[in-house]
Amino acid sequence: MLQNGGAAAAAESVVKDTTTQNFMADVIEESKRQPVLVDFWASWCGPCKQLTPILEKAVKAAKGKVKLAKMDIDKHPDIPGQMGIQSIPAVIAFANGQPVDGFMGALPESQVIQFLERVTKSKIGAEDKDRTKAADAALAAGNAAEAANLYGQLLTEDGGNLAALAGLARCYVQTGALEQAKQTLAMVPEAKRNDAVVAAARAALEIAEQAKSLGPLAELEGKVLANPLDHQARFDLAVALNAKGKRSEAAEHLLAIVKRDRKWNDDAARKQLVQFFEAWGPTDAATVDGRKRLSSILFA
Repeated sequence: MLQNGGAAAAAESVVKDTTTQNFMADVIEESKRQPVLVDFWASWCGPCKQLTPILEKAVKAAKGKVKLAKMDIDKHPDIPGQMGIQSIPAVIAFANGQPVDGFMGALPESQVIQFLERVTKSKIGAEDKDRTKAADAALAAGNAAEAANLYGQLLTEDGGNLAALAGLARCYVQTGALEQAKQTLAMVPEAKRNDAVVAAARAALEIAEQAKSLGPLAELEGKVLANPLDHQARFDLAVALNAKGKRSEAAEHLLAIVKRDRKWNDDAARKQLVQFFEAWGPTDAATVDGRKRLSSILFA
């Protein structure tokens, strides 16, 4: 953890004076990583002296989600001239290398904070969505380590990020670390435990725990071949196949049970299939196909 001096230095690093020469690096390039506010000011401007401390306080409180670059227009007139800044104080927000918002005049602290929230929400929200998508894609491709790293980054910034908590739990499930998966899901607040992403991760964990108690895959396949009407062996085989990532084959076996004996073991095959759908997610190809085929059997 940062010591007091380190924390102060980190806070100061989000606020800096910029120049015409450094504007490209300090603002344009830096805004591709997080939003940057440019405070155009001058030493003779009374309202600027009121606004700048408020801006600095708000930016430091944002903990790295936004940076502030201060430009003295008397010493560096070219940039404000090019941007058509005719009165100060003027604050322009940059994101992805482009000006995206701004205001003129000295605003009270509450309005400055609202401005920062507006500027950071779309940018930070988009970044989080991109990283969540990248993590989900890595996990789907079987790269649990890469996915866990991305989910971990999101949780460092927001420990209550449900998608990241659920994703990290899934990473543990995929690598067989079921106890860590349980501990991760236990971090989800009680009120959020029925959220779709959390429920899906919990379903994946429950299915993985089921699979642990089953015999070798080849042994289960042998039982089904020997007796195609052995529904319990077929049911167990479906759970084992799912644990190996063979979703379509797992669904196929459960659908076969439903087709032959819907009421077997208190409708266990259909219930298991529904749990698979929950764990796989609504857009997974195996879910889409499985739901379609299940409906055709149930409502034929």
